[in-house]
Amino acid sequence: MNTAITTLATSQYSHYHTKVATSRATSEPVWIRRLLISIVLLFLGIFLFLPLIAVFTEALRHGFSTYFAAISDPNALAAMKLTLIAAVIAVPLNVVFGVAAAWAIAKFEFKGKSILITLIDLPFAVSPVIAGLIYILIFGMQGWFGSYLFDHDIKIIFAVPGIVLATIFVTFPFVARELIPLMQAQGKDEEEAGLVLGASGWQILWRITFPNIKWGLLYGVILTNARAMGEFGAVSAVSGHIIGMTNTMPLHIEILYADHQMAAAFAVASLLALLAIVTLILKTFVEWRVAQNAIFNENP
Repeated sequence: MNTAITTLATSQYSHYHTKVATSRATSEPVWIRRLLISIVLLFLGIFLFLPLIAVFTEALRHGFSTYFAAISDPNALAAMKLTLIAAVIAVPLNVVFGVAAAWAIAKFEFKGKSILITLIDLPFAVSPVIAGLIYILIFGMQGWFGSYLFDHDIKIIFAVPGIVLATIFVTFPFVARELIPLMQAQGKDEEEAGLVLGASGWQILWRITFPNIKWGLLYGVILTNARAMGEFGAVSAVSGHIIGMTNTMPLHIEILYADHQMAAAFAVASLLALLAIVTLILKTFVEWRVAQNAIFNENP
């Protein structure tokens, strides 16, 4: 009896000291926590909130009439239209590519798998300007297919197709990169079970795979759309800066700023800032839903 009591007391004592040691190892003094939080808030204030405030302040400095005149200018509207066209084409294509690439990488083993993963990350490693120059090398007047395109009156560089191609290139990793780890973590047991029960490939895709990846897919779409509408470097290289024809919103802002039309430049920039805020809100919502789903799956 005494031995059992002694053993229990020793176990409780060891457990208590283990908890105390763990608490000390994973916690910091109050002043350090406050210092770290202050540094983070200062950093966010200087590099995030202050620029946002400056954009909207400068955009509205001359009143709402000037602001609405700037964003309703025909050239500004043409830039918005072209930005939307590029995004509307690039995002669905990247969704198809992202789902196919993620499914192939996560569900199958094949030669060249590591090379495919590396190629998916290529836009993260290559400067967007370099990407634009590559398209000029291929489709430009002095490029590989330039003479053929010119003879058949096909315009890619300094036209909408070139802008769309550049946008697709800089945005195609986002959906795939969100889905690959998600699909790998989920495994392929459910798909194999569906196949054994007689489900077709499309039924497995729509009824098993998509419900499991829908929030990750939406997250990738949000990031892809934000990058597509805000891309500057690659689009700048292939656009030709033709006012009212091949300028997207970022390029239109650059032209207005270079022309010292500050109010108009900040007015159009405020639209991109609003897009960034909406993107951040949607991103936060998707992350919250993913966390909620994870909690629900752990505690059904």
